[in-house]
Amino acid sequence: MIRRMIAALLLCLFSLPAHAEEAVAVFGAESARPMLFRSTTDIRVLGPTIEEFVRLNSDIRVIYEQWGSNALYAESLKDCEAGRGADAILSSAVHQLVSLVNSACAAPYRSPLTEALPNDRRWRDELWGITREAAVIIYNTALVSEEDVPHSRFELLDLMRRENPIYEDRIATYDIEASGLGYLFAFSDSIEASTFGALLEGFSRVNAVATCCSNEIIEGVSSGRYLIAYNVLGSYVSTQYRDNVSVVMPEDYTLFLSRAYMIPRNAQNQGAATRLLDFLLSSQGNALLRESGLVMRRDPEETFLPESSERAIPINPMLLVALDQHRRKRFIAQWRSTFGAPQFLSP
Repeated sequence: MIRRMIAALLLCLFSLPAHAEEAVAVFGAESARPMLFRSTTDIRVLGPTIEEFVRLNSDIRVIYEQWGSNALYAESLKDCEAGRGADAILSSAVHQLVSLVNSACAAPYRSPLTEALPNDRRWRDELWGITREAAVIIYNTALVSEEDVPHSRFELLDLMRRENPIYEDRIATYDIEASGLGYLFAFSDSIEASTFGALLEGFSRVNAVATCCSNEIIEGVSSGRYLIAYNVLGSYVSTQYRDNVSVVMPEDYTLFLSRAYMIPRNAQNQGAATRLLDFLLSSQGNALLRESGLVMRRDPEETFLPESSERAIPINPMLLVALDQHRRKRFIAQWRSTFGAPQFLSP
């Protein structure tokens, strides 16, 4: 099954148009009732968890579509208005799903497992935080000296202010127009950190690169095309290990994201969607998510990050501020003044 899943993934990655799903895999028996599951999570990362879910629920067949966050949001909004859609959605661009819930596009559900979630990981019994992933700094261990490794935003700023040509064009981050997750991280930084304006100035000074995707950034650091990358989703570094890549959790503060799960109000198989939600929140599902790198356990001895430095991105209406049209326009204009016009169209 896993081999068939990977084959299907690779086929779709190279054959589907950029505006649609990026990859598709099917889990479960052909005779089982289908459930359409759309997610921004790489199939290779979440696939083993879905494989176990259908093993335990043999009457369900999961059709897993992997999407970019911006495309998934646009498609889900269009589906909501047209009275159709997926049975469940899981996205790293949490602010976009908060917007969908606010637009009455979600179906409510409550169980002992959803009620056990902390308040910052559930909203209106229509949106639930499933994972726990850090936004980190990564660097190439073979090409960045130990003295240059930035352990905080202040140290990254100091590094970019030096007149050192080796970092010119070789510091990367997400393009906030191409990546909904990148936008969420950058917007959260702008609220949380007094250093945000200085970071943009520093990125401009070294001609930093804004690009679309976690895998592209991680592979770029591994190959030496980039030396350092900022605000990278740490779970993808641990689950898709690359040579010469090491992770830093910024000491001043580290953002933590919970991917949001939503059941669209037009879902045709809401029963399967609620069963998958409860499985992901169960002790067994949580253990599988930890194995996949999607749930980070707090371990100060390993990360050296004090609890006071953790900043969870809450799932609540405050995230709607990030999508306010005028505020978004001003924020993107500020970003473009540093990085120029977007070069990547795929989220």
